[in-house]
Amino acid sequence: MKTFRLMACALIALSGTAAHAQDWPARVVRIVVPFGAGSSPDILARVINDKLAARLGQPVIVENKPGAGGNSGTDLVAKAAPDGYTFLLSVNAPLVYNTVLYKRLPYDPFRDLAPVTLAATTPNVCAVSNSMGVDTVKGWLDALKRNPGQYNFASTGSGSIAHLGVELIKARTKSFAVHIPYASSGQAVTAIIAGDVHFACLPPVAIMPQAKAGRLKALAVTSAERFDLLPELPTLRESGIADIQAEPWFAYMAPQGTPPEVVQRMSREISAVLKDPETRQRLQGAYFNPVGGTPQELAKFMKEELARWKPVIERAGLKPEN
Repeated sequence: MKTFRLMACALIALSGTAAHAQDWPARVVRIVVPFGAGSSPDILARVINDKLAARLGQPVIVENKPGAGGNSGTDLVAKAAPDGYTFLLSVNAPLVYNTVLYKRLPYDPFRDLAPVTLAATTPNVCAVSNSMGVDTVKGWLDALKRNPGQYNFASTGSGSIAHLGVELIKARTKSFAVHIPYASSGQAVTAIIAGDVHFACLPPVAIMPQAKAGRLKALAVTSAERFDLLPELPTLRESGIADIQAEPWFAYMAPQGTPPEVVQRMSREISAVLKDPETRQRLQGAYFNPVGGTPQELAKFMKEELARWKPVIERAGLKPEN
C-alpha cells in the first residue's frame, strides 16, 4: 500500500509538471543579462526579444544585473526559482572560464544552470588608441616589445575573453602590457578614445563605429578565419601570431530544475527566431553570427570550451585581480 501511495504521488507530480509545461508561458518571461545596458549581450537580447515574445505569446523583458564581471547576474539566475519564467543570457567567462579563475565562485554553471541554446558568436576586434601611432599588428606588437610595461589594455573584466585573449597574445609574442578591467565594452572603448588605455580586443559592435569615425584604429580579428562581416580585417594568425582563436559567445541558460519541456520549448523558439531573415539581418548588422541549437549541443560546447581554456588560464597563472 505504501509503495502504491508513493507511485501515485510521483505520477501526480509528473502530471503537474507536464500540465505546467503545457500551459507555459502564462505570464511575463524575464531574461537576465549580467552586464549593463548597451553591452553586447544586452544588444543581442533586445534584438531577439520582440519576435521571441510573439512566438511565446507573452511579453519577454530584459533585466540588466551587472557586477563582478557577470558573476552577480549569473548567480542570481542560478538561485532563481526554476519555474520557467527566469532565463539568463550570459557569456564565456561567467559560464565557463570563471570556474577556473575563482576559488569560491558562488555558483557552479555546470551544476546550477541548465543549457538552453547557443545564441551567437562574434570575433573580438583588436584596436589601438590613436595615441600609439601604429597602423598594423606588427607596429602594435613591436611597440609592446620595445616598451614592456609602458602600455596598458582594457577588458570587460578579469577572466573575460577580452582579457584572456590579450593574455594569450602576450604569451605567444613574449610581450607585456598592464591589464585594466572595465564594467562594459562601452566603457573600455571610451577609455581607449580618451587615451586612458592604449589598446583592447573587444566585440566589433563596440569597436567598429568608433573605428569608422576615426577615433581609434582597428587592426585585426581574433577568429581563426577572416570574419565575413569584416573582410577587410586580417586575423592575428595572418599577422604572424600562431595558434590564436579567442571569440566571445553568448548563451541562454535556465535555473537547474526548470521543467525540461520548458527548456526544450525555449530552445526551439529562440533557434527559430535566430533563423528569421529579418532578425539575422539585424544581428549581422551588429556583427553577431547567429547560431541556435539544442540544449545538448550547448552543454557539449561548454565542456569543450572548458577543456580548451583551462590550461591557458592555469599556465598564465591568471587570477580575478590580474
